[in-house]
Amino acid sequence: MIVAACPDITSLTTVIPPRVHVCEACVKTGDTWVHLRTCQSCGVTLCCDSSPNQHASRHARISAHPVIASAEPGERWLYCYPDGVYAEY
Repeated sequence: MIVAACPDITSLTTVIPPRVHVCEACVKTGDTWVHLRTCQSCGVTLCCDSSPNQHASRHARISAHPVIASAEPGERWLYCYPDGVYAEY
């Protein structure tokens, strides 16, 4: 994993944990997901790019919320969409 810093990641003071361990968009449509990511701007938990609907990256593009955290148990990393960088925490 590439470990890097960017202004969006370094500006975070806390990591928002997932409220639920489901893709909040997929459960509304009855779809499935592979992995979960939590938006660090608004706290919504959505599915990753390996999932059919790719809700997390779609949310980042539409909302301009740049940073997500893995919502997978045992994983402690952040990703910034605009800068394309990861950081562990």
